[in-house]
Amino acid sequence: MARMMKVAIVDDEADMRQSISQWLALSGFDTETYGSAEEALKGITADFPGVVVSDIRMPGMDGIALLKRLMGMDSGLPVILITGHGDVPMAVEAMRLGAWDFLEKPFNPDRMTELAKRATQARRLTLDNRALRRELSDGTVLMKKLIGTSPAMDRLREDILDLGQADGHVLIDGETGTGKTLVAHALHAVGPRAGKRFVTISCAAWSADQLARRLFGPSDDGTIPLVEEARGGTLCLEDIEALSGALQARLLTLINDQGTPPETRIVAICNEHAPDKTVEDALRPDLYYRLGAMKITLPPLRARGEDILTLFTRLSEQFAEEYGCEAPSVTAQEAAQLLQAPWPGNVRQLVNIAERAVLQNRRGSGSIASLLMADNEATGPQLTTEGKPLKEYVEAFERMLIDNTMRRHKGSIVAVMEELCLPRRTLNEKMAKYGLSRADYV
Repeated sequence: MARMMKVAIVDDEADMRQSISQWLALSGFDTETYGSAEEALKGITADFPGVVVSDIRMPGMDGIALLKRLMGMDSGLPVILITGHGDVPMAVEAMRLGAWDFLEKPFNPDRMTELAKRATQARRLTLDNRALRRELSDGTVLMKKLIGTSPAMDRLREDILDLGQADGHVLIDGETGTGKTLVAHALHAVGPRAGKRFVTISCAAWSADQLARRLFGPSDDGTIPLVEEARGGTLCLEDIEALSGALQARLLTLINDQGTPPETRIVAICNEHAPDKTVEDALRPDLYYRLGAMKITLPPLRARGEDILTLFTRLSEQFAEEYGCEAPSVTAQEAAQLLQAPWPGNVRQLVNIAERAVLQNRRGSGSIASLLMADNEATGPQLTTEGKPLKEYVEAFERMLIDNTMRRHKGSIVAVMEELCLPRRTLNEKMAKYGLSRADYV
């Protein structure tokens, strides 16, 4: 497993605890054991990164009582109960109370491993979803995801903070893969509606009739219309250019009927990227001017300079950790190729390249250049038509090299000086020039 998860084993019999722990440890799990339910409750908290395996029959607090306490603390925590033959009806009742599954003694160890693997997969998904929800409601976290020191990214972060506080309707456009949905979430999270609902729907994913019912009601299944669900919060309309003329009129009426500031904020995302069309062409003028009074246009990746190398480094490090291998090193030639690539898929394309580079590196074959060439064969020319001075390529590569080395040595100036053969004064000057601080790596 790329991310080892814990299994907490609760049993008053030491031999049973030890045998289960040894078997699961051999199967790749990180185990911890408890001799009583009371002891387990001291070590297992909400968001526990794993699952619980517990005997039912224990002195003091039994497995059923433990299950109830754990479900009250975290209803998404998988609990596998071990039961004797006579306790099967009790175990079935436990399933009703929220137990993940149960094993009847004597059980097959392989069955135990199978259940633990399925339970940890479910637990990982639960925790990942919780982390995502927290991130999407935390403006600070979201702003940190907008990585980059280019002037274009500095302006984008300033725009998000300014328009987030302004609290009016916003139109977001930009090329595919530039992160428009992330920016929509950030606008909501840094503004006065941060604690309210953020409701999103793709206008291109539904027929006109279906979309009308989803947005304004009445729905076929009795669900609340999205304009009601988002009341007081933010309604995010992706693919706004796909909205029919009739629905544009209804949306305009909704906007006009609201006060200032609006009861429900509309954030519209335009994904129109045909060279001869804009969102202004797709929307009726009165709706466009109501939405586009505050507009954010995301910069394409090819216009972000050395941000490309910074993003590639961060992404490859994340994928390397996930796959349990080393991140690929980037040569000067590959850095220049990354900077010159046209990136029609923008950040989304860079994410794919970084993951494939890590997988190649794990196999010990291939190169970043070969991945770029393969991508460009499908998407067009290998290089952008915008040339850059050699000095810019050299500085971008130098910054990436110092940044990577500082990360690898966790901010040890001496180790970085030795590896890069730089005197301390020169290293300090270059770090100041590139906006790198030792405190970010310690």
